[in-house]
Amino acid sequence: MEDEQAWSGSEVCPVTGVPEAGDRRLDGNAAGGVLREVFAVDPTAAVSTCAHCGRPAPLGEHLVYADAPALVVRCPSCMQVVLRCASDAAGLRLEMTGVRLLRMTPAEGAPG
Repeated sequence: MEDEQAWSGSEVCPVTGVPEAGDRRLDGNAAGGVLREVFAVDPTAAVSTCAHCGRPAPLGEHLVYADAPALVVRCPSCMQVVLRCASDAAGLRLEMTGVRLLRMTPAEGAPG
């Protein structure tokens, strides 16, 4: 991976081709605080916008099929799969390719 080693952060991004000025990039740990807030709210009140039909609806209104190997959540409007969640000894997996946008209000007492 010579290209990765040569990338200094002050040239043109090899992925996007966009010029970069300075070292703005951080590792994934920098997202930890924001993601902790995302996963600390009541998910049933979060509003999911379906990637298939575009309809927004609270997750609490979606249809859930819990008898599959993974929990399957479907859009109440078009019945397409919006997310899947599986948990076992290997860990937790969340697949959300059917969600265009997930909006949630801050948790009680959270800054913001």
